[in-house]
Amino acid sequence: MVIFAVHPVATDATHKTSSVSTTVAVIPVRYDSTRLPGKPLADIAGQTMIERVYRRAERAHSVDKVIVATDDSRIADAVQSFGGEIYLTRSDHLTGSDRLAEVAESLTCDVIVNVQGDEPLLDPGLIDAVLSRLRTDPSANIVTARCAITVSSEFTNPNIVKVVVTEDDCALYFSRAPIPHHPREKEIAGTILGYKHIGLYAYKRTTLLELGHLTPTVLEEAEQLEQLRALQYGYRIATIKTDTHSIGVDTAEDLDEVRRLVSTGVNE
Repeated sequence: MVIFAVHPVATDATHKTSSVSTTVAVIPVRYDSTRLPGKPLADIAGQTMIERVYRRAERAHSVDKVIVATDDSRIADAVQSFGGEIYLTRSDHLTGSDRLAEVAESLTCDVIVNVQGDEPLLDPGLIDAVLSRLRTDPSANIVTARCAITVSSEFTNPNIVKVVVTEDDCALYFSRAPIPHHPREKEIAGTILGYKHIGLYAYKRTTLLELGHLTPTVLEEAEQLEQLRALQYGYRIATIKTDTHSIGVDTAEDLDEVRRLVSTGVNE
């Protein structure tokens, strides 16, 4: 049985934290977004985006509990309206991982999964897969996922984060730029140009707490990619390769595409 302590806050939202779960999925969400403000509450076939992400995280077999971490009362109210658990955080966090670290301080689980709040088509099986790698690879501090890019428009799109890896599938670098560089890039059907990073992370709780107390790095700030903080401080980020292509909603066009896919029953 999972037991939660409830702490009232000024917005009538609640902090609910686990005392016995071993794996908790936390969805860090903020209302403001430079490219698509209010996107967590965007309607997708009768459900908000945040509810769709929450329901998918719940379907992962390896997850004991799902919590939404937010500093916004509108999001907190929406999550509570569908029966979800919320943790109201401070509003001064620079990244989703920093928000996660605040929640981690009040959890006693040993593993935390960072599920991005803008991935409404995320495969629950992928959550199980990254957790499996973390639990079976003692050298990994963090595990994330990647999938092949075979289309030039995706490879050059700065909204799609790319990752390059070692021979044993550990991350060397993440970038919004097209990496690795192809001096004579030629798109051929089926050719892998690079790998798209899928915004899903399984952390050892101790790693997450340590990262939360570290100063943001030059590379993190240059690329606006929080995972580079972990790499630059020497943490090992393992990756798993998947054929599953998830869509992170960063723009109105992304949201339209997700709505189209949901309407056709894709990935439901």
